[in-house]
Amino acid sequence: MEIERKYLVSQLPDHLESYLHYDIEQGYLCTSPTLRIRRMGDSHILTVKEHVEMSSNAIHCREEEFSLSPEAYLLLKSKCDHGFITKTRYRIPLTEISITPAGVYHKDFSSEHIAPVLIAELDIFHGKLEGVQLVEVEFPSTEAADAFLPPAWFGQEVSQDPRYRNANLVLQTL
Repeated sequence: MEIERKYLVSQLPDHLESYLHYDIEQGYLCTSPTLRIRRMGDSHILTVKEHVEMSSNAIHCREEEFSLSPEAYLLLKSKCDHGFITKTRYRIPLTEISITPAGVYHKDFSSEHIAPVLIAELDIFHGKLEGVQLVEVEFPSTEAADAFLPPAWFGQEVSQDPRYRNANLVLQTL
C-alpha cells in the first residue's frame, strides 16, 4: 500500500540542482484503474495503480510495478492516446521533521538509532504542463501521514484534488 500526501509548491528549495534528479516520461493506457508506462533513464516500467478510499487526508493506493523491455515500452507508448507527461523529479531529503505523536520521526540524527528520513519528490513539469510544480511525500503509515507537518516551501495541499493526479494531468492543462 502506498500512502502519500501531495502539495503545490510555494517556492523552490535552494540549491535544487544539488539533489538527485532525473527526467521522466509517462503515458496512460487506462485511468481507472490507472495503467501507466514510465521511462526513467534506462528503466521502463508498467504500473497498475488503484486508489483506495480512506478516512485520512493522505492518498492510499495499491500499486504494482513491472519492468518492461525498451521494445515493449515503445509498443505500449504507441497505445497511449492522450499523450505524455514529461517532468524532472528531484528527490529531496526532509531532515527538519517534527516529532509525530507516535514518535515516528525526529530531528536528532546523531544518536545511535537513526529515525527514517522522509523524501520529498518534487516534480517540475514540462511541455503542456510547463509551470506546474508538485511535491509528494510517501509515508510508512497513515498515522505518520496524518501527523506530517510540511516544510515552509510546500504550498497548498492537493492530496484529495483529483485534478492533480498525473492520470488526469495528462488529459488537461491547469
